[in-house]
Amino acid sequence: MNREKNKTPLQGITLEQVINSLFEKYGWEELGRRVKIRCFTSDPSIKSSLTFLRKTPWARKKVENLYIALQKRTQKSMQPTVTAQAKTWCQSDNSIVQKEQK
Repeated sequence: MNREKNKTPLQGITLEQVINSLFEKYGWEELGRRVKIRCFTSDPSIKSSLTFLRKTPWARKKVENLYIALQKRTQKSMQPTVTAQAKTWCQSDNSIVQKEQK
């Protein structure tokens, strides 16, 4: 079997890392809006969030899904984009190379 297929997006990432990453990105207030659980809205802390999420699978799944979505958006935004100017330059450069080869 191919091990790559079985690899989950959270492999090697701790729950604490997930919470810290989401907190850094959104803050407690926005995090509480995105995932409606009390550990994010009522006197939030990393420690209380970890305690609650470790005991509550449905809430943990929501938090993990938000983290995965954030990672996908981050990866997508980091992919290089080719601008129209770069395309024009590449096309014109390519035609020069073709002329030189003739």
